[in-house]
Amino acid sequence: MSTLYMLFGTLIALGVLVTFHEFGHFWVARRCGVKVLRFSVGFGRPLISWRDRQDTEYVIAAIPLGGYVKMLDEREAEVAPELFDQAFNRKSVGQRAAIVIAGPLANFLLALVFFWVIALLGTQQVRPVIGAVAPGSLAAEAGLQAGEELLAVNGEPTSGWSEVNLQLIRHLGETTTLELTVLQPDSTLETNHQLNVTDWLKGTEEPDPITAIGLTPWRPAIANVLAELDPEGPAAAAGLQPGDRILALDGENLPDWQALVERVRSLPGKQVSISFERNGQLQQVELRLAVREEGQDRSGYLGAGVTPPQWPAEMLREVTYGPLQAVSQALDKTWTMSLLTLDSLKKMLIGELSVKNLSGPITIAKVAGATAESGVGEFLNFLAYLSISLGVLNLLPVPVLDGGHLMFYLAEWVRGRPLSERVQAFGMQIGIALVVALMVLALVNDVGRL
Repeated sequence: MSTLYMLFGTLIALGVLVTFHEFGHFWVARRCGVKVLRFSVGFGRPLISWRDRQDTEYVIAAIPLGGYVKMLDEREAEVAPELFDQAFNRKSVGQRAAIVIAGPLANFLLALVFFWVIALLGTQQVRPVIGAVAPGSLAAEAGLQAGEELLAVNGEPTSGWSEVNLQLIRHLGETTTLELTVLQPDSTLETNHQLNVTDWLKGTEEPDPITAIGLTPWRPAIANVLAELDPEGPAAAAGLQPGDRILALDGENLPDWQALVERVRSLPGKQVSISFERNGQLQQVELRLAVREEGQDRSGYLGAGVTPPQWPAEMLREVTYGPLQAVSQALDKTWTMSLLTLDSLKKMLIGELSVKNLSGPITIAKVAGATAESGVGEFLNFLAYLSISLGVLNLLPVPVLDGGHLMFYLAEWVRGRPLSERVQAFGMQIGIALVVALMVLALVNDVGRL
């Protein structure tokens, strides 16, 4: 089922985002009087095609990894004199720039719509209550304590842990002060705590900012009663069964599932002794934990799972907005995520953020499948983030991308005439090389995560 969700999610994501991006170019081109020859979703051999009254060919092609809008242009083919006024290259600099920028703007608009729908539907969030503070950590030094609820990071409200994570991510690689506003347990008293960070998590692969400052989110205790087993895992091979209650590992008592998971992960490939209870009888078994590679890290693997617990109602909050409030929320989220995407790219270029965080098609497909399986809200949230990323990337001043064309048009506006074809061709070669290098890097990162 997960594979089907991944296939479905990826096709929907690429189809919707690419189509809307190209529709932006198409719609403005038509308004500027440019004749559109073809609107294609995908590349390669056409699977389905049809034409409208203005003789524009619409195509759904075999390779769903992009799309394009082909316009009448004298630089690409001979144009009949009576159609000169409909050629793209004959339009003013302002009109050409408007046509080019319309694609990325369409992506931002689409993200805005998705965030608006999400705000209307509402989300259920876990209150960001601190479960534990690591001794000697930044949080401990700042005086944070278990049971406190995070209300804001640097003045930005945090209604759930995802918002806390988002606000912390914005400061990766920086030397700054993080100000956390917390609510004392069983009180209305709010206090501020300052955490001073230097080159915070600079160059770290897949950073976890919440753990990095020493916080563990509160979660309900989970009993060590096995509910499922990996048929190929060490637990099943050693004879453990669903319903067994694990009591200790190598003589160390484990009060809950989280403690067991952390202990197992710290012992990759080790021979261990597990004490457990079955039908009221105490038993013991010896087994060797498997090893899981996670990037450059190795962790132990038992191959067992438990039934997820029910969260107490007081630890959950429903966040919903009316139609007008949702517009404001969607605008704020779109702006914040656009700036975060641009800032992350800048930090990768100057080395404050590891390029290992760059994701490619494999990761996108996996996340698309996981979010599609999680529900409409999660999938729309993923589509919004991906649409913003597509919009930001296309606006980068790299020849071949929309931003590169805008850069050429800006030079043309300043000079009063276009750059020479030789200069533009050279720029395109550089742009293609950069885009290909970026794609290869993203793909290498994807394979590494596998």
